[in-house]
Amino acid sequence: MAEQQPESSHAPVATAPELQGTAEARAKARIAHLEESLTKAQTELESSTAENEKLSAVLRAARSQLEMLREELARLAEPPHSYATITAIDHEAKTVTALANGRKLELSVASEVDLDACVIGQQVRVNEAMMVVALATFEEFGDIRSVVDVLADRRLVVADAHDGQRIIGRAGKLTDVAVKPGDLVLVDTKNHLAFERVERPGGENLFLSEVPDVSYEAIGGLADQIEQIKDAVELPYAFAELYAEHQLRAPKGVLLYGPPGCGKTLIAKAIARSLAERAAERRGDGTPRGYFVSVKGPELLNKYVGETEREIRLLFAHAREKAADGFPVVMFFDEMEALFRTRGSGVSSDMETTIVPQLLAEIDGVETLKDVLIIGASNREDMIDPAILRPGRLDIKIRIERPDETAAYDILTRYLTADVPAAETTLKTFNNDGQAMRDGLITAVVEAVYATTEDNAIIDVVFVDGRTQRLYLRDFVSGAMLESVVSRAKKRAVKRVISGGERGLTRDDLLAAVRDEFHENKDLPAERHPDEWARTIGQRDGRIAEIRRIRDDASLAASELQ
Repeated sequence: MAEQQPESSHAPVATAPELQGTAEARAKARIAHLEESLTKAQTELESSTAENEKLSAVLRAARSQLEMLREELARLAEPPHSYATITAIDHEAKTVTALANGRKLELSVASEVDLDACVIGQQVRVNEAMMVVALATFEEFGDIRSVVDVLADRRLVVADAHDGQRIIGRAGKLTDVAVKPGDLVLVDTKNHLAFERVERPGGENLFLSEVPDVSYEAIGGLADQIEQIKDAVELPYAFAELYAEHQLRAPKGVLLYGPPGCGKTLIAKAIARSLAERAAERRGDGTPRGYFVSVKGPELLNKYVGETEREIRLLFAHAREKAADGFPVVMFFDEMEALFRTRGSGVSSDMETTIVPQLLAEIDGVETLKDVLIIGASNREDMIDPAILRPGRLDIKIRIERPDETAAYDILTRYLTADVPAAETTLKTFNNDGQAMRDGLITAVVEAVYATTEDNAIIDVVFVDGRTQRLYLRDFVSGAMLESVVSRAKKRAVKRVISGGERGLTRDDLLAAVRDEFHENKDLPAERHPDEWARTIGQRDGRIAEIRRIRDDASLAASELQ
């Protein structure tokens, strides 16, 4: 058997190429490791930079907040500022005189405050060193006072809350504003300054600068009354020199009295229009300008003592002021009996014991009422204080009667005009003659309203002396009622067109409107106080004891069904 050789204990020896390949692999691995470490280091560096920036931003914000807290702490540590109101300014000394809590102070002004921007009456902020450090606003709250007089040095005399008077200065918005007696101003009573003018809810606001667009031609059925008014009011205005030569004075006022709805307000507006036209002719400018003041009695009533009298004084003061510019002023007191009732009548709170004398003082006062005309209107002239109605005050008294048939025809021509559309069937009835058709329709309305038939009877009136009188629709007719009849008829015509019927006004529309007006008026008589009701509507044939209705509602309904 052959002898085995022992194995060698040493590894094989590498050749030179093998050793070179191993070195390159190790170098590449080292390079890759280094590149990976570099990338990781760059990432960590970028992350650290971002964190540093965030930390810097937080530090800056904290520093800013710390500064704000320090400033707030310093501000809170400062003593509080007080406010004062400037009463005088010394630009040379750079100081202001101010009132603070009733104390009059001389204050220096900080350099950052613009002294030229300071205004008397302005509030300023004052620090603990008694220096003006900032400007504030004007006072917006205070008491309302009425100006009694305006002094030459631009100070104001105002009424005190206790019926006294005090002198105050102007400030703020009131410095360069024209102020006259009667104006309302906002007053700081502690500092004795008025800051602004306050608009009055009444008085001046009642004056209408636009002349009423109503002429005498627009009023129907009152030709005689209008002629009386022209003679009494316009002649003295148009021929003032001739009246002065004959030592005649123009009337101060006119009373229009009569039943309601008969044209008293229209006449007052027409007077204002006519006087404005006369004034324009006298000035030669051709533009009618004037003022119309419409005052209903209850508008001036005030529950506070003296307030109504003050409103009357202001009304006349405004009227005189505007008339002084050469423009006529018409003061129209509607429902005059509500405000100037007979003194001592015992039917009210006796407020008229001071209100009536105030009106008389304005009419008869030292200040004249040149170019100011007073017109009163009333349904109950018997309740107006007689002192107002005597000659020299309301000189002219004109009764406005209910329209008769002729006057009613004249009134209806103002409402049934040529431009009102008429139905073709109605026009053919009058042979396509428009004027004949209008005359026929107006005649039909007048006949229906003024018929003394059973269908038109409203009530029987029993007088105290035993007499009985039957009143028909004709006894309640007014211009306003006739206008209502035409308006009702026009509405019926419009509704017919809407429902697809014939276009235009018909005779049946007008007659149906008359029936509707009758049914509305049949329930108006007051049975509890018949005599007072009769006087209000203009019935003055005697004292009324009782009102008897002719037909009740059941019989009326039955007659309508038939």
